[in-house]
Amino acid sequence: MKWGQRLVGLLSLLCLGNSPVLFRLLPWAGWQKGALLILLAIFYLAWNIHPCRHAPRGRLTVLQGGYELLLTSLLCLAAQALLLCFWLHLRPLPMDWTQILLWVSVFLLSVALPLWNGALRLLFTCHRLRLLWRILFLLFWWVPLFQFVLFYRMLREARREYFFELARRQSEQAHAENQDCRTRYPLVLVHGIFFRDWQWVNYWGRIPRALQTCGATLYYGGQQSAAPVAHSAQELKDRILEVLDQTGAEKVNLIAHSKGGLDSRYAISCLGLAPYVASLTTINTPHRGCVFVQHLLDTLPAGMVRWIAARYNALFRRLGDEAPDFLGGVQDLASGACQAFNQKVTDDPGVFYQSVMTTMKSPRSAGFPLNITWFLVNRYDRQPNDGLVALSSAQWGEFLGNVTVPGRRGVSHGDVIDLMREDIPGFAVRDFYIQLVHGLQERGF
Repeated sequence: MKWGQRLVGLLSLLCLGNSPVLFRLLPWAGWQKGALLILLAIFYLAWNIHPCRHAPRGRLTVLQGGYELLLTSLLCLAAQALLLCFWLHLRPLPMDWTQILLWVSVFLLSVALPLWNGALRLLFTCHRLRLLWRILFLLFWWVPLFQFVLFYRMLREARREYFFELARRQSEQAHAENQDCRTRYPLVLVHGIFFRDWQWVNYWGRIPRALQTCGATLYYGGQQSAAPVAHSAQELKDRILEVLDQTGAEKVNLIAHSKGGLDSRYAISCLGLAPYVASLTTINTPHRGCVFVQHLLDTLPAGMVRWIAARYNALFRRLGDEAPDFLGGVQDLASGACQAFNQKVTDDPGVFYQSVMTTMKSPRSAGFPLNITWFLVNRYDRQPNDGLVALSSAQWGEFLGNVTVPGRRGVSHGDVIDLMREDIPGFAVRDFYIQLVHGLQERGF
């Protein structure tokens, strides 16, 4: 928002909050003061409902409005403190204690509504505001001085996110106009282990919508959440043949995350799917397995492993899986199993293979459980990792590189599929996939 509009909001808020004093000083008739009060109240309510005249539609409207409301309220508090000091320096207040109490009450109520309106808007719309800060705000908003630390954090993250989103939308609009994701063959997104392609909680976050906006024809693998690779690959094959039948396309482009890359390779090489696949892009896939998974399977008591597997299978059977197999899926991710897998499952020369990887820089780059498993991978694989997969394990076919960001954040196994719907400084996940698919388009796929 321009500072001119912000100044108008600040002045109107000061006038309304100080109306008990202002009306005592103005030499106006009663009806004139009443008319002014009504105008101030109408402007005040309209401003609280729609604080920004020029803002992008959707979530950014609420975000920018929250920023303006909170910032203007804090500026009003600072301006009021300066005005009060200046007034008391010139002359004592010409009011008794009852009038002073009324004045203070009106001012605090006038500032409280936009302040909390703005804070709540940011609390629910600012994706960059981490869960820790949201919890701190809910628990300690009442603590003097610390309130302003919380408000400052909210304003800073909201401002960064607003300009980041504006730049991203402009970039996405350019890609959409050029249809940079309209590939020759439809895309099939293949999920990893422990998740499904639920319609109401999309495994891929905001990525599918961004790709479709830029022209992509997109489908999902639809495997069960946890099963041996051979089982998941058969489900994937059935799904791909169904997509080909629906679209009339000759082939598909597979984009697979985590274990989905192994499922895809098996379906291509061992189930006769190669003639129907133009390309396979694997993202953070443990092609050479996970050493820490092998270690846990070798050291954890068998009874504990069976108990965990039984609980998982029971839960996901209720959620829709026909035959979830936790242990079968995990065992196929162990380093020994993947070594045997790679000897059996060789690349088909008619399919283009490429891979990409992301890594965390410390356990603080992600929440539980990736912050714990990062230590395990770091100890047993002794390599940079994303919290589950080591860097060298993810390299297959044409390697597009290791994606990381400046600073201490890093990009985790979940960040690369937009699991938390979070925009990481230095890594725009939606743009990352747009560029990935655009690369397929340029190759003629």
